[in-house]
Amino acid sequence: MPVEEKVFFEDQPGRKFDRCMANGIVKGGGGFVVGAVISLLFLRRRVWPILLGTGFGFGVAYKTCEKDLESFK
Repeated sequence: MPVEEKVFFEDQPGRKFDRCMANGIVKGGGGFVVGAVISLLFLRRRVWPILLGTGFGFGVAYKTCEKDLESFK
């Protein structure tokens, strides 16, 4: 049986910001890996697929974070 953890209102923005940072690291890293694999396999080791994949990952994380933090208004 899970124990309910009481979260104070003051702690909610900090938790959401921490989740946003972790989400950005994971999605940015995932985009980096996908871009690196595509670059190595198909495009003769160019840099732009890595940058594009990383940018897409951070962009998705930013949009998710923006939507998550919008709930406080």
